[in-house]
Amino acid sequence: MNRMPDAVYREFEAVVGRRNISRDPAVLETYRAIPAQSSDHRGPHEGKTPMPQAVILPGSTEEVQGVVRLCNRYGIQFKAATTFWSVMGYIGSEASVQLDLRRMRTFEIDARNQVAVLEPYVIGGAIQAEAMKVGLTLNIPGVGCSSSVVASTAGWVGFGPTSISMGCASENMLGAEWVLPSGEILRTGSLGAGAGWFCGEGPGPSLRGILRGKQGTAGSFGVCTRMAVRLHPWPGPAAIPTRGTVPAYKASLPDNFKAYTLCFPTWEAYADAIRLFHENDVLFLGHRQFNMFGRDIKAAMIRILNDPDLQLADLPALCEDPYLKEQNEKMKIDIQVILAGQTARDTDYKEMAVDRILEITGGWKSEMMLDKELADWVLLYLIRMGHKNLNYVLCGAYEGNFGLSSNVYVSASVMEEASDLKRKWEEQGTAIAAVGGDSDMGSICIMGGGGSTGWEFFTHFDAYEKASTRGTAEFFNATQAWMNEKGLGVDMGKWNQSARRPDGFYFSQAEQDAMFEKLPQPLVTEYQFKVREAFNPNDLCGSYYRTLDPNRASRRRNEG
Repeated sequence: MNRMPDAVYREFEAVVGRRNISRDPAVLETYRAIPAQSSDHRGPHEGKTPMPQAVILPGSTEEVQGVVRLCNRYGIQFKAATTFWSVMGYIGSEASVQLDLRRMRTFEIDARNQVAVLEPYVIGGAIQAEAMKVGLTLNIPGVGCSSSVVASTAGWVGFGPTSISMGCASENMLGAEWVLPSGEILRTGSLGAGAGWFCGEGPGPSLRGILRGKQGTAGSFGVCTRMAVRLHPWPGPAAIPTRGTVPAYKASLPDNFKAYTLCFPTWEAYADAIRLFHENDVLFLGHRQFNMFGRDIKAAMIRILNDPDLQLADLPALCEDPYLKEQNEKMKIDIQVILAGQTARDTDYKEMAVDRILEITGGWKSEMMLDKELADWVLLYLIRMGHKNLNYVLCGAYEGNFGLSSNVYVSASVMEEASDLKRKWEEQGTAIAAVGGDSDMGSICIMGGGGSTGWEFFTHFDAYEKASTRGTAEFFNATQAWMNEKGLGVDMGKWNQSARRPDGFYFSQAEQDAMFEKLPQPLVTEYQFKVREAFNPNDLCGSYYRTLDPNRASRRRNEG
């Protein structure tokens, strides 16, 4: 790695202060990551992202702008990140600096307009706790309450359990203050007109669509330094009363909150129920959560997580318990839902609507999950989304794959076939945990109005065993082949394989051109090349924004 010249380093230091920049190798090493988590699946044995030339902690929009302007002057790439959930937040070239936005953590709640204005390092749990004091809350995405609201709203996907009632991130993003890769400051929507934060759009082309779009650009369009997000009514107390002990904390909420695990005889009935939930607007929250452990063991895992005296070593015996086996079978096709009535009458209506939907679809409420202690555990688990550590509890590592996020009827129709494929791989080796094939979990809604789902199969593996990591990668190759055969698109475990090379580095433009000129619709990436040229002329933010050079594409069309 080439060392940053002392004179350049001092210029960055002058922007943020001596305490907020470092090139100590011990510090720089901590800002490297394994290229995994919906990227190019690999374990720690294969390598890491490159080491940055410096780590910089700006504390304001002006300091971010100063850093970005220096990057343009010296041709240095940069990447900004907050809570560093995945490899997407890390740099991908040696001629780069890493921006860590942890100093930018202020926020304010505008209760009258149901808006929160916040900086990048503010997490969902902090906004939720303060918003509840004034009768409001926010959509916390599947990544959990300890993640950055700005990152999930402006940068990547952002749907979650409450998206069925609150919409996903792109729908909750209002005005934003954005330092573009060029160093200019852009203010979008009503903020750009000096009219406050309340609206994410203005006249003309959608800048929100360019900067965020449907999926997000994973930090490839500069740095969002402040943003407003929409808040939603919270019909509960000013703070969630809790009881219990680790790990089974429970919510003691009033009777207008109900948590149920709903079960269905077939996947078609399941899809019908989800359609009816959207059409009748009765759910506060809908999510398939505990199946992440696997169809064969979820009842036993729920028992372990709710008893401080039990541990994973008790799993084999619990899986043979007759009652848990019976309940597990009844929860084969299930979903967790939460009702939140605004009044007693509203609560009664929603209860009756759920019962009627179950009657229409032949569904039922899980007997085991009707236990009040379990129901109150579910309430806290899903409203707060604060148990993300449990994603890793089985084997120490996991990745989501398949990613069946199309129309709910399409996804439901292939669920058993996908489960059978995963079960085959579980049984033929030890690379991935054998949990019954079906380990599908996720939100029943990824956009307002419904239709599409946010499902993924949790694949549990041992990240520190080469055979396990490589076997998991081979399994993902098999699931991608299956998804190609079914016309279902890119496997979730490979969503970002075109954004970062297997060695942890970004792709060059020539490498991207070679990939994207073969797309069925290459004009999409040609258009994005033109957008990038306008907003990021020096190409300083990496290859997560997929681009195809129109000149290369034109030559290929002429030759073909």
